[in-house]
Amino acid sequence: MFGTLASGEIETARLRRNLGITCNLGFSCGGFEDLGMGLDGENMLPQSQGGEDEGQVVNETVPFQIQQPFQQMQKLVVGYALTSKKKKSFLQPKLELLARRKGICFVAIDLNRPLSEQGPFDVVLHKLLGKEWQEVIEDYQQKHPEVTVLDPPGAIQRIYNRQSMLQGMADLNLSDCSGSIFVPKQMVVLKDSASSADKVVEAGLKFPLVAKPLWIDGTAKSHQLFLAYDRRSLAELDPPLVLQEFVNHGGVLFKVFVVGDVIKVVRRFSLPNVSNCEKAKVDGVFQFPRVSSAAASADNADLDPSVAELPPKPFLEALVKELRSLLGLRLFNIDMIREHGSKNVFYVIDINYFPGYGKMPDYEQVFVDFFHNLAQAKHKKRHCK
Repeated sequence: MFGTLASGEIETARLRRNLGITCNLGFSCGGFEDLGMGLDGENMLPQSQGGEDEGQVVNETVPFQIQQPFQQMQKLVVGYALTSKKKKSFLQPKLELLARRKGICFVAIDLNRPLSEQGPFDVVLHKLLGKEWQEVIEDYQQKHPEVTVLDPPGAIQRIYNRQSMLQGMADLNLSDCSGSIFVPKQMVVLKDSASSADKVVEAGLKFPLVAKPLWIDGTAKSHQLFLAYDRRSLAELDPPLVLQEFVNHGGVLFKVFVVGDVIKVVRRFSLPNVSNCEKAKVDGVFQFPRVSSAAASADNADLDPSVAELPPKPFLEALVKELRSLLGLRLFNIDMIREHGSKNVFYVIDINYFPGYGKMPDYEQVFVDFFHNLAQAKHKKRHCK
């Protein structure tokens, strides 16, 4: 009996080592035990925590077993470099649990150590700002082409500038789709907002104007939006900023989340329509309410069907396909509005990289499937060589 038990312990230790529960690569892969779970093939089973099963005798001669060989299990190591706020909102317990079932392991990247000394990683997931980090990740990407970097820092940088993020939208090939896409008229103000009033008129922009900070730098201020009703109100705004014509859209905005090939759409309350009468009577600057929070959800509201109807699926699929190619990104969201009074005339007003996916329905399963597909593609590519 003692000999059999010892061999079982050896087998368990060997399997723990092969599964990467405690890696010999200088980092922890987040073992299955740390969530109180045990392996059963691809399924996770709770380990005994007391209750009805406590006190039962375990057959000591039965070693730790897996229903399928480990070689068939595609393990994927995802190194992540995220702010503490993004990590907290994205790496939720449910996501980590579902990921472990598929052999997906999340490992924090140590920013105080050279990236090339860490890993090895199959995927690098990142959302950090700054030229230094951009140089680090570009150098790593060049030296490790076998690693999937989500996403290229140069492509991400374009999205952080509200002037460049919407460039090229007019060239998208959507002629065969059941919808049209536009960008509101806009101009950039780099300094002295008061003197920009004449330029606004010269550019043909009509009040009211939506004012947005030019740069998205990760701060709450960079997401503050204002509505300027007249020329004098421009003096109250802090440049650099983008001025964008306000388009009446029935007070509903569509947030289109993209994860690889997957598209999810949610509705958010936005500013109501502005009438000509209101334009004549109202002046000054008004701050937009935040439309990204779950509290602004309009999905279950009693709305006019012509306003609430989601953009057509074929149209969204074609738009996202074109944008993935234009932007070179796989993780982003689009803020869209439908022109009030039209059926399928839409405007893209903002694009965000790696947005708050925690507000997207079933984001955990979507990301697990996304990473799992990356693992399968990498495994297939390796064996086809």
